Amino acid sequence: MRLSHDSYVEHVRSEAARIAAVAQRGLEVDVPSCPGWTVRDLVEHTAEVYRHKIACMQEKAFPEPWPPERDDEPALDYFARATEDLLTELTSRDPLEFAETWWWDERTVGFWGRRMAHESAIHRIDAELAHDDVTPVDAALALDGADEVLRLMLAEDWSDEPYRDLPPAIVRVRCGDVAWRAVMEPMAVVVHVDRSSDEPVDATVTGDAEALYLWLWGRGPDRTLASDGDPTAVAHLDARMRLATL
Repeated sequence: MRLSHDSYVEHVRSEAARIAAVAQRGLEVDVPSCPGWTVRDLVEHTAEVYRHKIACMQEKAFPEPWPPERDDEPALDYFARATEDLLTELTSRDPLEFAETWWWDERTVGFWGRRMAHESAIHRIDAELAHDDVTPVDAALALDGADEVLRLMLAEDWSDEPYRDLPPAIVRVRCGDVAWRAVMEPMAVVVHVDRSSDEPVDATVTGDAEALYLWLWGRGPDRTLASDGDPTAVAHLDARMRLATL
């Protein structure tokens, strides 16, 4: 499911360009998918995320203190400069070069290429939702993004904030021939690519790549998805995803 580093970089480029174009229609419009934010907040947040990842690549460590102070540079100018600097870092470095990340198993420039492609795509959707002009997500990127959000964000140790609102559940998430099996316990979630589909689950959620990607990120309705099995298990996955993608 992984795309090439160059593909991720091109998605950063195109998604960021779309964010800028849509944001020019109005910065003070509310973003329905990010309660309390305007498009200006969204643009400035995304630029700040870009700057943080630039520092992770340049300094080989998480920057401290963070965030840095900002002058009164206009939001769209700040975003354009951050985008240009991020693209420079991603295109001038080997994707296998060390960079500090929050994922124990992959501390590379390539990790940030992938992560920023999805950061940009999701926030492009946010900007479009604010201006009621949502465009499609590339199918290959969406499939990769479903894998990323399930295996890097949902799957983790939850012992610091155990989830006990719903009973433990096992849910299969399926897109065509690809499926993931999410085992959700109060103290931890384990997700793996489900290659056999023979292991038992409490429920299955099925949809195309874009629909699953947006639903998992809380940016799309579930009405285009099919589900079978225990609805409580699906509700558990949905609730857990909302916490994992805050």
